[in-house]
Amino acid sequence: MCICVNCRHISKCQTYFFIEQQHKFDKKKNCITFIPNNNLIQINIKNNVNNIIFDWDLIECLSFVEKPGSWLI
Repeated sequence: MCICVNCRHISKCQTYFFIEQQHKFDKKKNCITFIPNNNLIQINIKNNVNNIIFDWDLIECLSFVEKPGSWLI
């Protein structure tokens, strides 16, 4: 699971926006102004019979500041 959902910076984070793009989630962000430090992104590859799915998750970030429910705003 992506730790971004509980981070204070989610609404303006460049890395979170990148992960959303990889999931093909086209949510428009007005001000991508925050560039976090030292991220670790995990990519899980799921192979079905005729389909390969990539699941992108941010699992470590030194800029993480906990604010549970930030993604709801």
